[in-house]
Amino acid sequence: MGRETYTSSFEKAPPGMVVLLSMAWRLLLLVLLLVLLLVHPARGASTDQLTDGFTAVNLSEAQFKMQKPYDVPLADRYELLAGGVRRMWVFATDEPISTSHPGGPRTETKIELVYSSGVWQFEGYGYIPCGTSGASVMQIFGAAEHATTLMLHVYGGRLTYYHHEDDVVVDGNIYDRWFRLNVVHDVAASSVTVFVDGERRLTVPGRGGDSHYFKFGVYGQSHNGMSYRMESRWRDVKVFTKC
Repeated sequence: MGRETYTSSFEKAPPGMVVLLSMAWRLLLLVLLLVLLLVHPARGASTDQLTDGFTAVNLSEAQFKMQKPYDVPLADRYELLAGGVRRMWVFATDEPISTSHPGGPRTETKIELVYSSGVWQFEGYGYIPCGTSGASVMQIFGAAEHATTLMLHVYGGRLTYYHHEDDVVVDGNIYDRWFRLNVVHDVAASSVTVFVDGERRLTVPGRGGDSHYFKFGVYGQSHNGMSYRMESRWRDVKVFTKC
């Protein structure tokens, strides 16, 4: 009695049908892969996810007001590069922004958009060259009993909450790379949340106050010393809000 042989449906099908079936399987696998990516997204939130539900504020160039040492021309501390990159630098020996201002040396961009309620979000891509240390690179100005609600400092390549260079590190390796920074300030909830490259890195209480605005650049800090030269670069800076 001869052995029966099994012939698969692929072997029985014409060559053209085999090709179509193979393509159908590949398409099905591709669809399944896309569904898995949507259900289980990669680590970190995209820019759209972070700003979902927010409305972009239409900022004019005039609202990006420069602050620099009072005794030097702006061109000696600020440069607008190709692609809209704002390059700001300052020296530890520089004067403050005015003879009557008590603050340290700085070259910062103040976004002239004051808010007192609601939820506001700063977004920008920053770059901190190696060697910059002891400087604030971004802040939310205004508070009840302090000058600021948030300051992000750089110490030896670490992005920190104020001068807490050891215990509240927002990012441990911030030098020589472009990073996306999102800062959400919920005034009513008195909460500030910081994201770096789409990942939540810090949530801290607000500090009260009824007048706030965003700043970015370099601002020398007296805590833990500052490097002789401090620099930061920023591009694609935006502000979002929602009720």
